[in-house]
Amino acid sequence: MTTMIRPFVPADEDAVVALWEQAGLTRPWNDPRADIRRKLTVQPELFLVAVDAEVVVGTVMAGYDGHRGWLYYLATASTHRGRGVGRALVAEAERLLEAMGCPKVQLMVRPDNTGARGFYDVLGYEPFATWATGKRLIVDGPGGAPPPA
Repeated sequence: MTTMIRPFVPADEDAVVALWEQAGLTRPWNDPRADIRRKLTVQPELFLVAVDAEVVVGTVMAGYDGHRGWLYYLATASTHRGRGVGRALVAEAERLLEAMGCPKVQLMVRPDNTGARGFYDVLGYEPFATWATGKRLIVDGPGGAPPPA
């Protein structure tokens, strides 16, 4: 793999958002640029990009709250899938989290995303039964509309 992993820098923003859109990670009610701005205020060193010849070809956003680590926005450009980019991003995020004393890392995958579920299975992530719930505190969507129920 000729891809290098490094922390996100502000000049990466347009390429990162385009990658997330191409990968189907964005939702109308969730402004990815706002997510980036927020991440840059909390553990920015855990926002990683993979670059090949200075082109962003992968991302992962990680976080640690003192109890659990989380992975978000894992994406690999379609041109680079199957080359180990996603694996390398997850491994580096896990390494950084473990260095912070993080005992466990979790993530969420939409139930219909069988490709991602298979990917995480291979990496040793185990599904568990839980009721995932959330409450939006800041509405990012167009016109301030909340996400559909």
